[in-house]
Amino acid sequence: MAKWMELSIRTTPEYVEPLSELFRRYGEGSVVVEEEGDWDPDNDPANPGPPTSVVVRTYIPLDATTANRRGMIDVGVRLVSLLQPTGGLQERVLDEGEWEAAWKAHFTLLRIGKRLVIKPTWQQYAPAAGEVVVELDPGMAFGTGHHPTTRMCLEEMERCLRPGMRILDLGTGSGILAIAAAKLGAATVFALDVDPSAIQAAGDNIRHNRVARRVRLFPGTLPNPKVLPGSIDIVVANITARAIAEKAKPIAEALAPGGLVIASGIIMERQAEAETALQGVTLIRDRRYDGDWVALVAER
Repeated sequence: MAKWMELSIRTTPEYVEPLSELFRRYGEGSVVVEEEGDWDPDNDPANPGPPTSVVVRTYIPLDATTANRRGMIDVGVRLVSLLQPTGGLQERVLDEGEWEAAWKAHFTLLRIGKRLVIKPTWQQYAPAAGEVVVELDPGMAFGTGHHPTTRMCLEEMERCLRPGMRILDLGTGSGILAIAAAKLGAATVFALDVDPSAIQAAGDNIRHNRVARRVRLFPGTLPNPKVLPGSIDIVVANITARAIAEKAKPIAEALAPGGLVIASGIIMERQAEAETALQGVTLIRDRRYDGDWVALVAER
């Protein structure tokens, strides 16, 4: 039976982005970000404010690559610790069943906005009239809807998306945003990701939700030959501030005149970096905040 190593570290919110990038690069693709009150802050009066500490987790298989992966993560954590003391890198070994149970424990039924319900594939749920249900098994990809960055994207999509629109999900991860867009009425959704684990997980979720005819999943990023310039009504990019800054120009080029970009995955300390890049090619229409996280809505 395969075994996995779980690596985790407790840090402050401003260091979640670099640590998540480090864990995502050398882990197997899955990063869990645990925040106090993160699951449903509107119904958790005991935790009304943003968290002061966050736990970041990833998983790596126990095989010939383990030592190198673990070593690279340890080096990165030590560099971060020079700037901000952390609780130190914690590890434990799990068998296949324990690993599956560990990450499933962080994924529960979630209501977002007025109509959206994110449901684990293994959980039973009878939707109410008018609810839009996305069934998800994130596998080894990032994105369940519980993290503020994903939640803000979903809320903005529900607000802005109109039936018949063409949507691009840049960095699709588990496919949650692409599937939600299709179920909210998008005519065509392009879903892109550079991570093979994400492509696999997103493909499984797209088929499970029966939206494969409208969601076109491709490996890669922008610019992309599958995405014609000026053809997209909404680009949703839940990635990082640095990635948004790097991709601001091709994002704008993909948008139709008047099209919107919903950019998230931005820690507040890096807001200026993403915003400055977007302002060079679009007009910022809205800024949303959830704890230390920012989502920007901009128009071409």
